[in-house]
Amino acid sequence: MRRLEDRVALVTGAGRGIGRAIAHRLAGEGALVGVADIDETTAKGVVAELEGVGQRAMSVIMDVTDHDQVNAAMSEFIAAAGGLHVIVNNAGWDKIEPFVQSRPETWDKVIAVNLRGPIHVTRAGLDHMLAERYGRIVNIGSDAGRVGSTGEAVYSACKGGLIAFSKTLAREVARKGITVNTVCPGPTATPLVELMMADNEKLLDSLTKAIPIGRIGEPEDLAGAVAFFASDDAAFVTGQTLSVSGGLTMS
Repeated sequence: MRRLEDRVALVTGAGRGIGRAIAHRLAGEGALVGVADIDETTAKGVVAELEGVGQRAMSVIMDVTDHDQVNAAMSEFIAAAGGLHVIVNNAGWDKIEPFVQSRPETWDKVIAVNLRGPIHVTRAGLDHMLAERYGRIVNIGSDAGRVGSTGEAVYSACKGGLIAFSKTLAREVARKGITVNTVCPGPTATPLVELMMADNEKLLDSLTKAIPIGRIGEPEDLAGAVAFFASDDAAFVTGQTLSVSGGLTMS
């Protein structure tokens, strides 16, 4: 039996990369997936992919930085889908540069997307989960938030904050049937990473050599971990942070 049969999941930033892979995995496990993205074209494209293989999906146009728009989009999605069981906060953004060269406008955007965004989305869906006494919240952190990452000071701060937010919320809602966990990718073949690697083959080689498994991650590697936390296989797991990094970071 598929683990998410009759469940409704919303995945932010699901129009591409890791979010797209998560949407495909959760739909494959039986969920009706809300493909949430600020880009309507990519969101609808992923929905078409899923429907093309007989899976259930709906596009949700969502700007995670806009509190009011998130609330409206979440309410509309819950009404249309008939419920909400899983939230995956995946949407993210970064600009890689030394901190001393970064500007306040960059900090503001990084914080708005990577920290305030998950807070907005979680709060928008939490009342429904509390009323139903059931929920699975999976936040996509980063190993940058666990061990730091050169050129990503503010991003690392946001992801560290997201880990702390997840642990605290997990304590607050544990007796309401809701779990909250964090999946932390290591280096993963996303469009941003591929853009970085295109001009720096030495960086790719050095990363590959540093990872014990011998390759950088694929979006599907993260999707499997998210599917576990989203399912009842993880019903007794909450407040946890799982690194999916091929062994690059161990704790």
